[in-house]
Amino acid sequence: MTATAEPHAEVEGAVRGALARASGIELLGDLDGSGHKDGVSLVRREDGQMVQLGPLMYALLDCVDGQRDAAALATCLSERSGRSFDEKHIVRLAEKLAEQGLLAGSETNAPPRQNPLLALRCKFIVTNPAITERLTAPFTFLFRPWLMAPVLALFLGVLWFVLVHKGVASATSEAFGNPELLLLVVALAVGSAGFHEIGHAAACRYGGGRPGNMGMGLYMVWPAFYTDVTDAYRLARRDRLRVDLGGLYFNALVAVATVGVWLLWRVDALLLLVALQLIQMVKQLSPVIRADGYHILSDLTGVLDLYAHIGPTLRRLLPWRRNEPSALKGRARLLVTLWVLIVVPVLAALALGAVVLLPRLVTTAWESGRQIGSLMPEQFADGQILDLMTSVVRLLALALPMLGAAVLTQGLVRSAFRAAQAWSGDRPIRRVVVAAAAAGIFCTAAWAWWPAGQYEPITAADRGTLVSFAKTVSAPRETVRPHAPSVARLEPGTHVAIAMIPVDGASEDRPAFFVVRDEEGGTPVVLASDTLPEESEQAATDTPTGEAPSTAGSTTPVEAVALPFKLPGAPGPGGTQAVAVGTKDGAVTYKVAYALITVRDGDPVTNTNSAFAFASCNACTTIAVSVQIVLIVGTSNIVIPINAAGALNVACPACVTTALAQQ
Repeated sequence: MTATAEPHAEVEGAVRGALARASGIELLGDLDGSGHKDGVSLVRREDGQMVQLGPLMYALLDCVDGQRDAAALATCLSERSGRSFDEKHIVRLAEKLAEQGLLAGSETNAPPRQNPLLALRCKFIVTNPAITERLTAPFTFLFRPWLMAPVLALFLGVLWFVLVHKGVASATSEAFGNPELLLLVVALAVGSAGFHEIGHAAACRYGGGRPGNMGMGLYMVWPAFYTDVTDAYRLARRDRLRVDLGGLYFNALVAVATVGVWLLWRVDALLLLVALQLIQMVKQLSPVIRADGYHILSDLTGVLDLYAHIGPTLRRLLPWRRNEPSALKGRARLLVTLWVLIVVPVLAALALGAVVLLPRLVTTAWESGRQIGSLMPEQFADGQILDLMTSVVRLLALALPMLGAAVLTQGLVRSAFRAAQAWSGDRPIRRVVVAAAAAGIFCTAAWAWWPAGQYEPITAADRGTLVSFAKTVSAPRETVRPHAPSVARLEPGTHVAIAMIPVDGASEDRPAFFVVRDEEGGTPVVLASDTLPEESEQAATDTPTGEAPSTAGSTTPVEAVALPFKLPGAPGPGGTQAVAVGTKDGAVTYKVAYALITVRDGDPVTNTNSAFAFASCNACTTIAVSVQIVLIVGTSNIVIPINAAGALNVACPACVTTALAQQ
């Protein structure tokens, strides 16, 4: 890490006479497996910040001992590098070291500790290095190869058992149906997150490193554990990779141990902890955020700060800048380029998806939070402490993603503003470009967030897959300006409904529909179900008035789709329509309409032909028939009249409903 700024007076003063290192400076040596052409050497500052130096600057810093002046340092550097250096070279190199705050008297010039956007903040130390060493000592044996192999084999068996054979549906149902079990699973999940960090520290110690502090912090807004394993940078690449994977290995240990306890206890809710371990492992393997996957890729390529190479890599992809030199080796440059080509589109898609989906996410969180909050006073009054604690956990789970999105957005806006300000400077053309880009972003956000039917909660009918997310990003208009029916709320109680139930019963391909009229004269509500509960079947067979299943025992409103539902209007001029409505038990209702249409020498045909049969009765027959006879006079190409037929049973058991429209 070098600087290009002009030397200042205090920097020049720091390199006169005998030179000494800044307090707390620790030389860690060369980075094993570095992806840089000239190699990289590491220095750790007193604040724990890692500094990357080239071979010459690191060799000079190694020669600095507080006794040698510029002439003596020139001799030392010449001997170590095999090249000739004089005092003038030493002064220039020392100035660069002083600009990094690595020489005594220049500490105030040290750049502030890096604080990336996706980094832990508000850290709280739980264990110091001495306690961490004692805490991890009992776990280092777990990295013995003879033990790791069977553990990983058992973990593969756990994956098959939980994901393929057993599933987590019963575990989820049991956990959410028993507040005490849900709180137990949450507590174990938090504990497993801490155990994950012990895995990193134990792996560092097993490889010969010295793990540092362990503690807690905030990852944007989410509480998270952390372990300082900076000392692992001086280890071989194989050992660094073991440190990177140590946390995931301990997640696998938790999963195996959980299934072992389940075999003894047979409480399915415990299997939800296994699912949470898998989710945590998948999240940690992401190379986008600064998680385990990012550090694994960093050590594989030998490039410590991958994000610092996004800009140079994108510039070299431009046709007119392909021949620009790179500081990375061929293999490392190829891997970093592939990473950039994946990460940049992913980050752009996530940013666009966050903007487009924000209205639905906010609405979902608000509706869910309102329902949970409405139950909490009753839980408190009845002394339902476990239920109340569960509600608090659920509210936190709803609030944290929204708060995290706000913090991330604020950080992105601030970083983008600073970068744009630095890039534009005093150049008018660049300032115009920045202003145009800012206006475009503002208009896009306003278009996506201005209410137009998109503020609807997420329902079970929404897929929520990667494919659906890709469709949302590629075609955001359908999400921002939805054409789909809106979601309405059906309050608990008994409602009169039109029941449309397939003859062979409801299924996923042929669901049952219940059309509930809005008592205030609004849009009717449509409930769709691929299964027919016993109470629904009873209402469908025993309630001739078409009452929907009673929800009086429920305290939670039902979400449903609001669809327009209108009876057929009167036929237009020349149209034919038969409407039969059966309401008398055991009766036969028969309605016939017919017409003779004459078409002469190509006259336009605009006639409509429709038949509709509706029944709300027991053991009744309702038939509607509409027939049109078309007589063609002369030779011409005609348009066949429009046919429409509809038959609807309104909770009508043992009845026949037929509609026929024919020319």
